[in-house]
Amino acid sequence: MPYVNIKVTRERGGVTAQQKKELIVRTSRMLQEVLDKDPATTFVVIDEVETDSWGVGLESVTERRARERGG
Repeated sequence: MPYVNIKVTRERGGVTAQQKKELIVRTSRMLQEVLDKDPATTFVVIDEVETDSWGVGLESVTERRARERGG
């Protein structure tokens, strides 16, 4: 019973329902093809994380994006 957790930063507009569906389908199919896992028992969870709550290189993604935009 595979469990896959996909984490992405929350963007303006967020990840659409269609994009989430595609992630679920493709992830489940990949596990079926590679590991012979049953998609009926594969769990895929998609978490959208606020950019203030995601850090990389000693700064939050919010700070990094502002710096990269020159703001």
